[in-house]
Amino acid sequence: MPSCNDETRRIFYGRRFGRKLRPRKRQLVETLLPEVAVEPAALAAAQGDIGMLFDPPAGQVWLEIGFGGGEHIAAQARGNPDIGLIGCEPFVNGVASLLDEMDRENTRNIRIFADDARILLDALPEKSIARCFVLFPDPWPKVRHNRRRFICRENLDSLARVLKDGAELRIASDHSEYVRWILFETLGHEGFEWLARRAADWRVPPPDWKPTRYEEKALAKGDHCAYLRFRRNNR
Repeated sequence: MPSCNDETRRIFYGRRFGRKLRPRKRQLVETLLPEVAVEPAALAAAQGDIGMLFDPPAGQVWLEIGFGGGEHIAAQARGNPDIGLIGCEPFVNGVASLLDEMDRENTRNIRIFADDARILLDALPEKSIARCFVLFPDPWPKVRHNRRRFICRENLDSLARVLKDGAELRIASDHSEYVRWILFETLGHEGFEWLARRAADWRVPPPDWKPTRYEEKALAKGDHCAYLRFRRNNR
């Protein structure tokens, strides 16, 4: 089964803009986003302690790649006020939705990188992330588009670099063929161990799971979701 390669690694696929933003959300993008945005230069200046990007400083930092409308990361932030969360999402409308939630709830423990996740992964210090979520990424179901899938050897290498030993990587999908792809790629990577020991371990979400809008739509259609949990092996 093929995976992405160096030729396609820096090509960005996906939408950056959707419907025109309403005035409130447009204002939040202009005013609040600069206050909570993560810049690669700031990650370098943190000298490995990226918890200092948060006020108050966070003891642990979690990462969500492709947060969509922000439902999951916002819920995780509410449930884990001592954790710092970095959300990566290039789709401006999704960023605006999360900013709206953060403003209404006065959320202080989320930072946003509104660009390609691979740029962020390159900038993050080694062993800096305690948990990572990749929830319902685009499955790119056409065979000719499979190389566009986020889960591939190169991106797993990057995740293995930034994840702490023992850190958890959670990947969810409702696309059965992509689930097989994810397992093939991740089980073939020496940096990760699949935590499932029985069927319920991947058919049932973890106890602290926070549903996403996309997940709820998939379940409403009768689709089955897979909740895959991996652990970063000790170096």
